[in-house]
Amino acid sequence: VQLQACGGGLVQAGGSLRLSCAASGRTLSRDAVAWFRQAPGMERNFVGVINRPSGGGRTYYDESVKGRFTISRDNARNTVYLQMNTLKPEDTAVYYCAASSSVIMSSLASATAYSIWGQGTQVTVSS
Repeated sequence: VQLQACGGGLVQAGGSLRLSCAASGRTLSRDAVAWFRQAPGMERNFVGVINRPSGGGRTYYDESVKGRFTISRDNARNTVYLQMNTLKPEDTAVYYCAASSSVIMSSLASATAYSIWGQGTQVTVSS
């Protein structure tokens, strides 16, 4: 089972990027899929999640990205996307996707609740 996160890059402040999280050996449509990010010297922080369909299927976001970032699924491609708009320099980090078929509602924002992780993709926002 592998998750492949890609789509990062260098963008100016105010710009947009779309990250992709594709799975092999696993059906993401059944999972909660979360995005986390980690800046140099910092902890890995929650960005947002799309819950499992059995858990309601809703999206939830950290306050720092609410209204700017959107998570969506493409079940035909077995891929989850993180659309990032109006990027700020403080969004600079390595972004990771993670999946779980069993995470409960109260743990959706907790990195320890996810057992399957992608390798990370670098996002750099210049001012």
